[in-house]
Amino acid sequence: MNGELQLQLWSSLPVPAILLDAEERIADMNPAAEGFMNNSAKWLIGQPIWDRLAVDAPLEESLARAREHGTPLFVNDVDVGTGSRPPLVCNLQLAPVQGFPGWFIMLISPRELAGRMTQSHSVKSAAKSAIGMAEMLAHEIKNPLAGITGAAQLLSMSLSKDDLELTDLIVAETRRIVKLLEQVEQFGNLSAPERKPVNIHDVLDRARRSTQLGAGAHMKFIEDYDPSLPLAYGDPDQLLQVVLNLLKNAAEAADPKVGGTIRLRTFYEHSFRMRRADGTTQKLPLQVEVIDDGPGLPDDIRGDVFDPFVSGKENGTGLGLALVSKIISDHDGWISVDSVPGRTIFRISLPRAPRETEEKR
Repeated sequence: MNGELQLQLWSSLPVPAILLDAEERIADMNPAAEGFMNNSAKWLIGQPIWDRLAVDAPLEESLARAREHGTPLFVNDVDVGTGSRPPLVCNLQLAPVQGFPGWFIMLISPRELAGRMTQSHSVKSAAKSAIGMAEMLAHEIKNPLAGITGAAQLLSMSLSKDDLELTDLIVAETRRIVKLLEQVEQFGNLSAPERKPVNIHDVLDRARRSTQLGAGAHMKFIEDYDPSLPLAYGDPDQLLQVVLNLLKNAAEAADPKVGGTIRLRTFYEHSFRMRRADGTTQKLPLQVEVIDDGPGLPDDIRGDVFDPFVSGKENGTGLGLALVSKIISDHDGWISVDSVPGRTIFRISLPRAPRETEEKR
């Protein structure tokens, strides 16, 4: 195998890979590891790995035994942090390097990343199954609701003012149910995105202004944009719908009397790739984060917030984040959430526009 091919294989690894010398210093790392560490290989090479990577597990003795016997080491379900982001639950694989005594290669596999990527492949079929039944029920329920509303309105014409409150309640509640059913139908009938080069900062600004005039009037907004970010490839109207939903949720989670802060952040992560079900990979270098300092997601739904009909709101339909997930999936993108009390981060990863389409603009 020639050196050029070896370099291509190293760069193509979809998970962060770090080469450690016999003194546990960073000897090399692939682009995915640079993205995970949020720093360049040029800066990190030569530094002790455990000064740059925090692992919530006692590895010293296990790694010493693995080095002594020349055997691999597997560590599952541990928190791994870099200091620049919240820790992620990861699986670590360390294997000795043949011909280099004491050297190891370490692979880092974030479990949350793998889980959400798997979910992004199945979200369309899962949503289709759930919504198929809901659409059928919506169609069957709306007809009798119209009859109930009409009957209540006819009754109101011959009732006293004291009894009108009851018929008004019937009409109001039937209209509320019809509105909910229309939301279900909208979810199922969402058209395919009309993708084109999009300045994601324009989308974020439109969503911010709209939210500030409505649900987020009590919130402080911080813009942390990468001005060099290239154009995304997506449907601007559908992406606007996604961001509006995330901002509305963040604003509604805050105490209206106290308010809160929403931070909009964009950055470029050149090593981020998603593996599709057919084995091909998709580059998703454009990162958009919506960060709020609210109470966080409830523990019982944190892992299922993108599923249809899952909601932490008292009167929520559970369709908002499911719709967000469906739109991002239709864009061949990826969305994840990391939530603890006081800090919730929704992160969207999108493909950049093809260079030929950017040049035509």
